[in-house]
Amino acid sequence: MRLMIALALSLLAGAAAAAAPPQGMVAAANPAATEAGLKVLRAGGNAIDAAVAVQATLGLVEPQSSGLGGGAFMVYYDGRTRRLTAYDGRETAPAGATPDMFLNTAGQPLSYAEAVLSGRSAGVPGAVAMLSLAHKEHGKLAWASLFEDAEHLADEGFLVGPRLAGLIAGGAPQAKAPDVIAYFTRPDGQRIGAGDRLKNPAYAATLRRVAAEGPSALLTGSIAADIVGRLHQGPLPGTMTAADMAGYRPHEAEALCRPFHQWIVCEPNAPSGGPATLEALGLLERTDIAAHGPADARGWFILAQVERLMYADDLRYVADPAFVQVPLAGLLAPDYLDERVKLIGERAGPAPAAGHPAGAPHYGPDGTLEPGGTSSFTIVDRRGNVVSMTTTVESVFGDGRMVDGFLLNNQLTDFSFSPREKDGAPAANAVGPGKRPRSSMAPTIVLDHDRRFVAAVGSPGGLAIPSYVLKTLVGVFEWKLPIQEAINLPNLVALGDFYASEPAKFAPGVVDALAAKGVTVKTSFAAEGSGLHAILMKDGVLQGGADPRREGVAKPCC
Repeated sequence: MRLMIALALSLLAGAAAAAAPPQGMVAAANPAATEAGLKVLRAGGNAIDAAVAVQATLGLVEPQSSGLGGGAFMVYYDGRTRRLTAYDGRETAPAGATPDMFLNTAGQPLSYAEAVLSGRSAGVPGAVAMLSLAHKEHGKLAWASLFEDAEHLADEGFLVGPRLAGLIAGGAPQAKAPDVIAYFTRPDGQRIGAGDRLKNPAYAATLRRVAAEGPSALLTGSIAADIVGRLHQGPLPGTMTAADMAGYRPHEAEALCRPFHQWIVCEPNAPSGGPATLEALGLLERTDIAAHGPADARGWFILAQVERLMYADDLRYVADPAFVQVPLAGLLAPDYLDERVKLIGERAGPAPAAGHPAGAPHYGPDGTLEPGGTSSFTIVDRRGNVVSMTTTVESVFGDGRMVDGFLLNNQLTDFSFSPREKDGAPAANAVGPGKRPRSSMAPTIVLDHDRRFVAAVGSPGGLAIPSYVLKTLVGVFEWKLPIQEAINLPNLVALGDFYASEPAKFAPGVVDALAAKGVTVKTSFAAEGSGLHAILMKDGVLQGGADPRREGVAKPCC
């Protein structure tokens, strides 16, 4: 009898274990990167450990978007303490950078292609240093063990996916750069295509050094010398030095959090897109968008007008707070939001001007371009720790220059090309030595009123990133959609008088109704540039979502 009872209890316990929901999840833009993160979680690693493995793999299989030569922002939630930390691995300008470095001899801004392909466009890379800092503070597994999957893929080769193949054959200036052509050309002289196996032993060798030495492998020694040397080559050589490389330090601070209805939304600090996203949420909270679901044009109209107000302020006031005064408190103040939301009427008017929040200096309107060569991923581990990280080399294939198996960034083209704007006022986001360019990256974590994890979301997309994140948050928290359905919603980017979208994805009648309100949505590359990856905790069960516009996947674990 005792044996039968014991056996029955054992079977019940096994059934309960089998029915238990997964406690961990990884959502990333490439299946190989997702699997690398999951492998770390299965080995007992935590979310920070998995983030290192995911980034190392993305840098190989998605080199058009991020890598060792780029930067990142990350928000980390500690499941035990319920504290949130914002990590800033944004690239910095070299000491020799000058406010006019993107002007030609006539004093006019360089063309975007000239600037991107120049040796001046790269900042000191910060993603690896940022991850190393976070790992020293929170990691569980040995740093050196976190690169094994990426090393193996680089040595043995990975299958090139359709997205990378399309960009290799695409029209971006970097796709025609000599280093990019050399890397993506087969021995028979043909360009690498989808389904081809691509090996990168130089990347594997670099990863082995990073695994053994940490970020100093990149920021000092021979690899740093290779970076500096490549950037000093023409056209338009840069001023990067070994001292610039060795002097890089990531930033760490308490995450920037604000209430949104009954939740708490947390973002990285300036110069990220976090302040813009929080301002927009503050405006949305003052509307009735919840009453107008995704099939109602009024809901989309409200979202578009909020975005226009958000971008007007963001492009005027947000820059590196170590160099300029960012009126953050004023931008997020309730009375300021109360006044700004009154500008939303029944029809779209002319492009809104920036507001005048308390503490705002006199800055000029900024026309900085920020394309979307970026990736974003989210991770939850069994201990309840959470990572939301957005990572980038800026544009597609960065600056088109490659050293030791990885591409360098063109992050400094995120500065305003002109130090003064058309009205003569200084640009907050002007170039400066040691300065970090403004970014739109907005990796987001949402908590409930008890500071328990609710959601993590992020996206690539350049200037459109806050729009993509906002759409998803509205879908989940205002329109009560499952996370995947919220990601699948049409993208709508409203900047000034320009509305980029995906007209075919709206419910019947919405596009015409928006046009009647003065919002004419057009198909644009910006509207196709999202790569949303998110994880939602719903009734104690994790839901993952991956953007169908890219090749990512969200998978549970453990």
